[in-house]
Amino acid sequence: MSELVTGEAVALELRPARLPSRALAVLLDLVAAMAAYVAVTIVLVTSTASLDEAAQTALSIATFVLVLVGAPIAVETLSHGRSLGKMACGLRVVRDDGGPIRFRHALVRGLIAVIEILMTFGVVACIASFVSARGRRLGDVFAGTLVVRERIPVTRTGFVPPPPPWLAGRFSGLDLSAVPDGLWLAVRQYLTRMQQLDPQVGSSMAERLAADLSERTGAPVPQGVPPAAYLAAVVQERQARESRRAFGSGSASALAPAAEGPSVVYGAPAAAYGPPAADLPPVVAPGAASESTGGGRPGKAPDVPAGDRPGTGFVPPA
Repeated sequence: MSELVTGEAVALELRPARLPSRALAVLLDLVAAMAAYVAVTIVLVTSTASLDEAAQTALSIATFVLVLVGAPIAVETLSHGRSLGKMACGLRVVRDDGGPIRFRHALVRGLIAVIEILMTFGVVACIASFVSARGRRLGDVFAGTLVVRERIPVTRTGFVPPPPPWLAGRFSGLDLSAVPDGLWLAVRQYLTRMQQLDPQVGSSMAERLAADLSERTGAPVPQGVPPAAYLAAVVQERQARESRRAFGSGSASALAPAAEGPSVVYGAPAAAYGPPAADLPPVVAPGAASESTGGGRPGKAPDVPAGDRPGTGFVPPA
């Protein structure tokens, strides 16, 4: 993975093409170019048989330059870096900043390709691409370009386990607008992989993520709620809000069945989670009124005695 920074200071993660895929793309391009060159040469030989030898030589040189040099330059310029071989291999030529190439980039690449590919049978290009950290040949270095992979294998997104049912809806009053996308991604990645982590490592990671999330929302983690359960409940609340915003209020109920059925992710059935969420006060950010506290005081979840606190049934990641 290569991180490129655009002119607007936006970091792009691109996958540079390596030598085998680039060599295959160049081979396909050369086969297509040589087929076109042979066809054009046959047509010119039959149509210019009456010309003298000097004229035929000039036409042969012009045909070579136009078909084997000019045509690839024109194709890369018009297709924004996608020749026939690159389209077949899922590759594209881009600028160093991730933008599409222009005529000058394709021109420099095409002219240097005559030396490092055609005249040396690709030996110089292979050596340069093998030595380069991003697989660039000399034409890419002088033109300021990079060949990247367009078709990236899609990995299945891991399942985000639902929170304990008694936590569903308890965080409806949280202000989630200050939570950055990077933190949401880190929380989702932890929840999808927490069963694969070492228990001690997963517990410390959940505590750090929960602390960061509570700092962004402005509300502390409620007492007695495991950090991993807190993360799952807040993620579900965010998903419910996005669902209501995109499809209307009725669609948020589609998330409830996932939390009502028996859970095998946390190692305990749903009956072990305790009372439903309606018996517990919601958690809101400081400054927001809580209906359960009365008097319009800033919402704070009241402390529940240890003997009356419902069992979470939430098993730390193993």
